[in-house]
Order: sequence, then structure tokens, then C-alpha cells
Amino acid sequence: MSQSTVRVKGTLLLDNDERSLEKAAGIISRGGLVAFPTETVYGLGASAYDPQAIRSIYTAKGRPQDNPLIVHVGKHEQLGEVVKNAPREAYRLIEKFWPGPLSLVLPRADDIPGEVSAGLATVAVRMPDHRTAIDLINLSKVPIAAPSANRSGKPSPTSFRHVIEDLAGSIDAIIRSEDCIVGLESTVLDLSGERPVILRPGGISREDLEDVLGYSINVAGTKEAAGSPVSPGMKYRHYSPRAPLILITGSERRRRRLINYLGAYYRRKGLKVAFLNSYIDKDLTSTIDPKILAAKLYRVLREMDNRGVNLILAEETAEKGLGLAIMNRLRKAAARILRI
Repeated sequence: MSQSTVRVKGTLLLDNDERSLEKAAGIISRGGLVAFPTETVYGLGASAYDPQAIRSIYTAKGRPQDNPLIVHVGKHEQLGEVVKNAPREAYRLIEKFWPGPLSLVLPRADDIPGEVSAGLATVAVRMPDHRTAIDLINLSKVPIAAPSANRSGKPSPTSFRHVIEDLAGSIDAIIRSEDCIVGLESTVLDLSGERPVILRPGGISREDLEDVLGYSINVAGTKEAAGSPVSPGMKYRHYSPRAPLILITGSERRRRRLINYLGAYYRRKGLKVAFLNSYIDKDLTSTIDPKILAAKLYRVLREMDNRGVNLILAEETAEKGLGLAIMNRLRKAAARILRI
């Protein structure tokens, strides 16, 4: 049997070649769901023009209906099919960061159904920096709406194996490819209001965005952004492993002492305890390279689940550059946050 016809629980596993991508594009065109790789995480895609297919994404993931999706385009010219009245700032950012992990929230075009954006008048759009994703979009001849290809609330998938674990039997096809290199979702920047606001930190840093725009940008959910628009998806806990995760913040010396104490305490009680930072970097230094931490974060959380870990202890990282996105994910994954 050819690899291109292998199925897991009825879900087709496709190779990353031209013939397989054409088959995947056909599934998209017929209203089906295809999981595909991007540079950030695996996405679960459907035609952005098909309301029923969009509803199927929410069902397959168990995703709340008020959590908007991101629309992916394969060419710059496709932007006009998805949004209308884009401001000049959008084109400046697109020139610098597309293709790449930056999603822009802009007024939604009339042809994009409300199901994509949970009924909002805006829509998030990006161009992924991944050849397979671009080829799939262009072969499908439609923009593709795609959240992460995992069960809602679980760590996002950075490998096709993670998608199989979560969604085999619930979607039509999965494209097999190398692991995603960025490891965290795109930055979501809202350009629909008077001032840009970061709704979700991600693969493009706040500092990089500010360098292009020439002024400071607020982050939703912080005091500085009080009164700014907030994405509906920010209401829910995300990225959570099965084991409770305790996030320790504060001075490095104190948090390291507390983590060691808690680890010893809960191990004496018979729990299987894992230390997130040292699990990622066994030669733990005062700071872990944020790129390494981001690329491994979701994979490590899933590995801990598979190892039957009962408790995860994690340290904070500096909220600069990619660290802002990492801390955003850790806070959302945490069952408890301790500051010392």
C-alpha cells in the first residue's frame, strides 16, 4: 500500500509531495478538514468561504464558538479577498514580516462568513512562512481558515504525530512534514482600532513591531491596555498539559530555591514531578535561549503527559522579545502561579 493511502481511524495521512498536496487541496475544496504544517504550529484548515466547513473545525477541536479563527493566505494579493479598508500600517508590517508569524486583525471582507470570526466585524489574517502551507493554500485556490490542529485546551501541536494523538478520526487528512520550527503561534496584532494592540504575543516580538511602526504598542490584558479590544479567545485556558503546572515567578535565587523545595516535597508524597526549564535545558543556566524554549515548549509538555508526570514546576523567563509570548503561554497553561 502506498504511504499516501494510509489511514488512522479513518483519517488520511498524506505525504508532503505534489500529488498528496493536490489531494489535500481537493479535500479543502469539497468542504473537508486538513491538518497542515506551518512554521509556528500545525493548523487545522478549511475553506474560509465555507460556513459549514468552519463549523466542522469547531466541532472537531471542541473549540468554543466565540473563539475566532485565523485566515491564511498564500499570496499578498489575496489579502483583499479577506479584509477591507486595511490601514497603511498593515502594509508596512506586511512588507517586513510576511510571510511569517504575524496575524493582523482588520475589517472583515463581505465574502468571509461570520463563522470565521465568531460574528465579529473583524478577521485575523496572515501568510505562513512554510512552503507546504503556501502550496496547499494556492492549490486550494481559496484562503484557508485554520486554528491550531489540537483538541481545544491542550498544548498546540508542533508535529503531525501530535495531530494524530488529538484528532485522528475527527478530520479528513493530515499532511506529514518536519516539526514546526518556531513552536509558538503567531503574534496577533489588532489594527482595527485607533491604536494597534497585541491581542496575543507570538513569533514576532513587540519590540520588532514597534521598530517598524515607530511608536509603543500595548498588550491586551495588561494595565497599559485597559479599555482596549480583547480577542474572545483570551477568555479560555489554553496549552494545558494533563498534569497541573505551577509557574514560579520572582528573583532567580528565590524561585530556584522554592522549585527545589517543592520538587522534593511532592516527590516524598509519591508524585512524579518534572521541572520544565531543566527538562528543556539540562545544562541549566541563568537564562534559557527563548528560541529554544519556544521551539520545545509544547513538545515537552506533551512528552510529560506521555510519561505520566503528576506535577510540572516551571520558572518564569524575562518578558522581552520571544519571552513575552512564552510567559503568555505559561500563564494560560498554569493551574497556579506563585510569586516570591
